[in-house]
Amino acid sequence: MNLRNYIVVTAAYWGFTITDGALRMLVLLHFFNLGYSPVSLAFLFLFYEFFGIVTNLFGGWVGSQMGLRVTLIGGLFLQVLALGLLALLNPAWSVAASVTYVMVMQSLSGVAKDLTKMSAKSAIKVLVPPDANGTLFKWVAILTGSKNALKGVGFFVGGYLLHVAGYAGSLWIMAAALLVISLGSWAALPPGMGQAKSKVKFRELFSKSRAINVLSAARFFLFGARDIWFVVGVPLFLEGTLHWSFAGVGAFMALWVIGYGMVQSGSPLLLRGHAPGGGLATVTACALAVVAALIPLGLAGGLDPQFVIIAGLAVFGIVFAVNSAIHSYLVLDYTDGDKVALNVGFYYMANAGGRLVGCLLSGLLFQLAGLQGCLWGTFAFTLIAALIAFRLPRTPLHPELLAIAVVNAEGE
Repeated sequence: MNLRNYIVVTAAYWGFTITDGALRMLVLLHFFNLGYSPVSLAFLFLFYEFFGIVTNLFGGWVGSQMGLRVTLIGGLFLQVLALGLLALLNPAWSVAASVTYVMVMQSLSGVAKDLTKMSAKSAIKVLVPPDANGTLFKWVAILTGSKNALKGVGFFVGGYLLHVAGYAGSLWIMAAALLVISLGSWAALPPGMGQAKSKVKFRELFSKSRAINVLSAARFFLFGARDIWFVVGVPLFLEGTLHWSFAGVGAFMALWVIGYGMVQSGSPLLLRGHAPGGGLATVTACALAVVAALIPLGLAGGLDPQFVIIAGLAVFGIVFAVNSAIHSYLVLDYTDGDKVALNVGFYYMANAGGRLVGCLLSGLLFQLAGLQGCLWGTFAFTLIAALIAFRLPRTPLHPELLAIAVVNAEGE
C-alpha cells in the first residue's frame, strides 16, 4: 500500500468534509436568522441534492477517463469557488434573488461534494493492493469512517464561525483553508491515479452488473429512509412539539451523525474481521425495518415522545451504520479495479437520489401526517431496501478485498 498517497487522499477528504458540514449549518442558521420561511430554507438545499445525482453519474466516467487525481482536486477547487461566491451574497438583494443565487452556488457545492467523495472512496481501492492483509480493514475503517464524525464536527464549526466571524468571514476562512489543502493534494498525488486501462464508452455508464444494480437500488431506499425523518420531520418535531431550543436541535442532529460515524469506524469489530456478503446485508436491513416500525408504534402507544425519539433513533443509527458499512464494502467487492470509479459513481448516484426523494417526502409527509407520517415513511423505505437486499449475492465475490473496504457516510 502507498501509505503517503493514502494519507493525502484521506486528509483532503477530511478537510472537505468539515467545510461541507459547516457550510450546511452556516447557511441554515444565517438565513433562518434573516427570517426566511421553512420552504425557502428547503429550496436553498434542493440543487445541492439534485446535482449530487448528476455528479455521481458523470463523475465516475470522468474519473475513469482522466484519473481520480483530477476529479478529487477538481472537487476541492470547486468547493473553494462555491464558498467564495457565497461570501459575495449582497444583503440588499430581494429574498427571491438571494434564494436563487444561493441555490446556484449550493449546486456547485453539491457537485464538489459528490465529486470529492466518489474520488476519495474509489482511490482507496486503487491505493491498496488486493492481496493486502485483511487486518488492514480495521485501520482503514477507523480512518475513513471518521468522515461521518467530522461531518458532525462541521455542524459545530459552522455555528461557531458564524458567531465569531459572521457569514462572509466564515466563508472566506473556510475557502482559504480548503485552498491550501487543494494545492497540497495536487502537488502530492500522482497523475493517472485510478485511470482506466482501456477507454470507457459513455454508454457503459448504465451497463452495470446485476449485483451493482441491486446494491444501488437498496442504497437508494436506505438513504431515502434516513432522510425522510432526518431532514424535516424530527428537527421540527423537537422544536415545535417538544419545544427544544434551536441549539439543542442542532446538537442532537450533529451528535447523531457523529455517533453514526463512530459506529461505522468500529464496524470491523462488529463484523469480527469477516468479509460481509449479501446475506448479512439482508439481515441488517431487516433489523433496521423492525427498528423503524417500533419507533412510531412506541409513539402511538403513549410512551414518552422524548425517550422514544432519542432512544429509538439511537438504535436506528447503530443498525443503519452497520448496514451502510456493509454496502460500502460490497460496492468494491462487486467491481473491477480499473473501472471502480464508474461503479462507485453509479452507486453514489443512487445514494444521492435516495437523499433527494427522502428530503422531498420528509416535508410532504410532515405536512400531511406529522412526525408519525415521516416515521412510517421511513419504515416503508427500510422494508423495500430489505426486500431488495434478498437479491444480492449471498457470499462475497472477492473476500480478499476486505482490506480495502471503505466505511462511508452519506449523508449528511
